Amino acid sequence: MEQDSRDIALFAAQVLDNKKGKDITVLGIHRVSLIADYFVIASGTSSIQVKALADEVSKKMEEIGKPLHHIEGYDEAKWVLLDYGDIVIHIFHQDTRQFYDLERLWSDAEKLKLDN
Repeated sequence: MEQDSRDIALFAAQVLDNKKGKDITVLGIHRVSLIADYFVIASGTSSIQVKALADEVSKKMEEIGKPLHHIEGYDEAKWVLLDYGDIVIHIFHQDTRQFYDLERLWSDAEKLKLDN
């Protein structure tokens, strides 16, 4: 695991916060899974905001040279998944986030402290 993965995950969380994302969480999953090193999880209050959050974080990640490997769920905007390989960003509509409760599913993961 590269140290900068952590910094990039925290950068993505800050981008989401700047765009008014809600309940932002960064989980270090590298010790409990091979899927990725970090999950960044955030909520939007509407489908429009979910898409706006996905658009903004995609743009900012591209600006720092982090290529997007795959995107899922953008058209429906209930749960948008942005796969950057070592970092996976989950942007949920609030109701959908409560239903899937990734933080509970990944409760063994390290929860990173975010600077506000």
